[in-house]
Amino acid sequence: MNIILKQYTFSSGQVLQLVHGDITAENVDAIVNAANSHLAHGAGVAGAIVRSGGPTIQFESNRWVKEHGLVSHAEPAYTSGGNLPCRYVIHAVGPVWGDGDEELKLGQAIRGSLALGDKLNLSSIAFPAISTGIFGFPKALAARVMLNTIQDYLSSYPASRMELIRLVLYDEPTVQAFLDIWKQDDHLAA
Repeated sequence: MNIILKQYTFSSGQVLQLVHGDITAENVDAIVNAANSHLAHGAGVAGAIVRSGGPTIQFESNRWVKEHGLVSHAEPAYTSGGNLPCRYVIHAVGPVWGDGDEELKLGQAIRGSLALGDKLNLSSIAFPAISTGIFGFPKALAARVMLNTIQDYLSSYPASRMELIRLVLYDEPTVQAFLDIWKQDDHLAA
């Protein structure tokens, strides 16, 4: 069972939530997958999504790469949700820590996912802590980048259809890192 830990409602009425739980259980329009550019979903969040959502997700991912080429940080791919409770899986390529420009690339992945959600006319989306697992991105820095990027996106695109954005965190160290950054953010802590 996913538990809402923090919630902030923007003046536009859009809601940002910090959630402890399993992203594959999210009943939202789309969940975001922390993907690699080949959309080979073997381990981590990607592996969990395919195990829960079924082989359709990997099949559609393979077709996407064949038709469109490798996926970039700024322009995520999307597939159906397969057997998941969401309609779509947005496949955002997270940066590998140590490859350079990691903060910029993570911001592009978040912004690109939100923009794709708007293009698909979605009203709700759930993100994992992109790149903080096997890609090695420091959890606290990822929390800061993700929270800042979401706030910047919503203020830059007031016509966004996103009514609910959830950050769904699986393990306790990640939850704590995101809670600490949330509390430091003057806008969210208010």
